[in-house]
Amino acid sequence: MDILLAPEPSPTAATPAQGPAHMPTSIVETGVRASVLEDLALKTLYLSGPFSVLELARQMHLGYEVAHELFDRLRSKLLCEVTGMFGHVQNIAITSLGRTRAMELLSQSQYSGSAPVSLRSYVEQVRAQSIRNLRVTREDVELGFSKYVLDAKTLAQFGTALNSGEAIFLYGPPGTGKTSAAETLASVLAKDAVWIPYSVEVDGQIIVVFDPTVHKNFDPPTQHYDRRWVLCHRPTVIAGGELTMEMLDLQYSPATNYYVGPVQMKANNGTLIIDDFGRQRVTPEELLNRWVVPLDRGIEFLTLAGGRKIEVPFELMVIFASNKDPNKLMDPAFLRRIQTKIRIGEITPQQFLEIFRRVALQHGLSVDDDTIYGLVAVIREELVEELRACHPRDLINQVVWAARFEGKPVVLDRNALLKAVESYFLARS
Repeated sequence: MDILLAPEPSPTAATPAQGPAHMPTSIVETGVRASVLEDLALKTLYLSGPFSVLELARQMHLGYEVAHELFDRLRSKLLCEVTGMFGHVQNIAITSLGRTRAMELLSQSQYSGSAPVSLRSYVEQVRAQSIRNLRVTREDVELGFSKYVLDAKTLAQFGTALNSGEAIFLYGPPGTGKTSAAETLASVLAKDAVWIPYSVEVDGQIIVVFDPTVHKNFDPPTQHYDRRWVLCHRPTVIAGGELTMEMLDLQYSPATNYYVGPVQMKANNGTLIIDDFGRQRVTPEELLNRWVVPLDRGIEFLTLAGGRKIEVPFELMVIFASNKDPNKLMDPAFLRRIQTKIRIGEITPQQFLEIFRRVALQHGLSVDDDTIYGLVAVIREELVEELRACHPRDLINQVVWAARFEGKPVVLDRNALLKAVESYFLARS
């Protein structure tokens, strides 16, 4: 498999799942307690004001009616006041009493900006746009992998796996394209759109979900919708050797006094890739034991400070990619829970030839078939090595670097490639 060129999500993706189309027109309709929204409005006014009620609505991603209702409540408590009018819209500023109260609130939590959604709304929306409801066609998979050299059997396995919505295990020796395959599988799903909330409120606590490094904006619909949600491509989160057990829990910052959702919560309705599985700081046993129930039942329990547990959806496709023996990484009970296991191994000489041509073309180079097949013979017969998808890229890089050092034109001939082979492969004793 060619491990180059992971395609980007298409901006012309499918129609998103039914989303939060109704913009709340009252505090009650938000599903969040008035006191939570009042506190958030006061902190926003303290940090960014003075401004108009309309600007308050914009910063909190609420409708004008809700922002005005919050303003009336704050003014009745002498926490803010009207400083003028802009047309029919009040300009407002925080009072000295409001400033004192805002500083108290900020010492408890520095979260400001978008109003949160309720946990109930979040659960309902995530369930409604479950990845298990998504149908992936043969055309979708062929388009996603169009830049890769892939046999029909593996392509069919990938298509079947994507339609399952269940966990996938990609295994095989290093350099065969497992990571690229995982990322491309995720990119096929990412062409669809889902709604992601900026944050979720639970018992007055804020959990930030939206992460601009993970959630890529989709073109928003033209009709009215609840702007506490963002229309995004189905997310892809990649966790490698840096993954720890702490990253699977709610991240509470004593500096800001609010929570950030764990990696699997950010990946909800999308894909979580566990790359180089078995090389994380968390052991395979710890990780797999943690996710036995989530993978089986699609739910997970997260713990707030103080010990209260909340139930959240586990609606994501987990892709494990490893060059280790699956039987040594997992016990049979857990292997059973991963419905699809796909081995990505040695490529054929014909696939090697096609990949080599494509990589050479990217460098503006040409090479004849006899030279490539001669290289194949050296790798397989003299070095007794398997042909791997990474070899064309790596060997051509060696030739390019050597030519740059010597100040000569790059030529993919037998001599140049044999020198590359000598530098790239370990010498046999």
